[in-house]
Amino acid sequence: MRPLWPRILRLLAGAVILNAAVFGWAQGPPSGNTEAACAACHRSESYSQPRTPMGRALELPGANPTLSDVPKLMVRKGPYTYTVETHGGMSSYSVTDGTRTITLPIPWNFGAGAQTWVLERDGHRYESTVSYYPAISGLDYTTGDEDLKPQNLEQSIGREISSAEQKVCFGCHASNAVSNGKLTLDTLRPGVTCEHCHAGSYTHLTDSFSGDFDSAPGSLRKMSTEDISNFCGQCHRTWETVVRNHWRGELTVRFQPYRLANSRCFDGADPRISCIACHNPHQDIVRNDSSYDANCLACHSAASPAKASRSATTPVLPMAKVCPTATSQCVSCHMPKVKLPNGHLTFTDHEIRIVKKDEPFPN
Repeated sequence: MRPLWPRILRLLAGAVILNAAVFGWAQGPPSGNTEAACAACHRSESYSQPRTPMGRALELPGANPTLSDVPKLMVRKGPYTYTVETHGGMSSYSVTDGTRTITLPIPWNFGAGAQTWVLERDGHRYESTVSYYPAISGLDYTTGDEDLKPQNLEQSIGREISSAEQKVCFGCHASNAVSNGKLTLDTLRPGVTCEHCHAGSYTHLTDSFSGDFDSAPGSLRKMSTEDISNFCGQCHRTWETVVRNHWRGELTVRFQPYRLANSRCFDGADPRISCIACHNPHQDIVRNDSSYDANCLACHSAASPAKASRSATTPVLPMAKVCPTATSQCVSCHMPKVKLPNGHLTFTDHEIRIVKKDEPFPN
């Protein structure tokens, strides 16, 4: 019997070429715009991923339903009053001391739920002093900036961000925003797109028009748990990044790779505790605690080590202790929910542990 794989490749190539003809991409897709073309073969991922918080990590003017739903927001902080208004999809950010007012357009919205804005004034960029929090349907100090003490109206706009920090902010919240180590906002695409995580997907897509699929980006699932943690940690912060910066306290609960690496059970060679063992980056985050029970029991169950092995060709994976209390809702006890100091944002702590009452937050 002749092998089916060459026929499958030809069929896939035909599907891509057909979509190219439909969308007018006779010579390949437009540069930097691969998402619709990727859908020819990766329909499910291309449909769901743009709707995730990562897919909506940055939004441009005219594409921000959050602010459109709350067209006027106001808050007073010390001697300054902040107002965010939205009309016709365009938003502005104002601060006044009662005598003078500075009003700036909002060019970049960071965050899909809670939102912080990056503003421009006189050639400088600022992180807005206040942010929007769905928990209060209003404005409050931007997380991490609560202790800033502006001395005048100009300083009250926000915290000026350095060129290096801008590259990190835009590089994580958008795609094609950094090229050769330089910020290139003219090529920016809002949110985390295919090329952001799958480096080389544009080349692969271009090659596929000739039926060549050999340039497909490497599968993240083939990476070790340690490598996946570092890969995701490029934006969510690696263990090394947090330690080198001496970040401490409850704010570090936002840095999941760091917190996970602090877990006693973390093993950089065990695929059962990798980021993608529990989370599908192409889908919205699952909020139901019980949905993660199977992931916990993959290690903490009475199953024999042989049953825990991934396949006949991989090493047998060891089993961990069985919880004497329960086999359901595991994360509700061992991965507690932690509120940030401002009380408006809650994160699941990824440092898996036996939580003791009234114990201090573990760094």
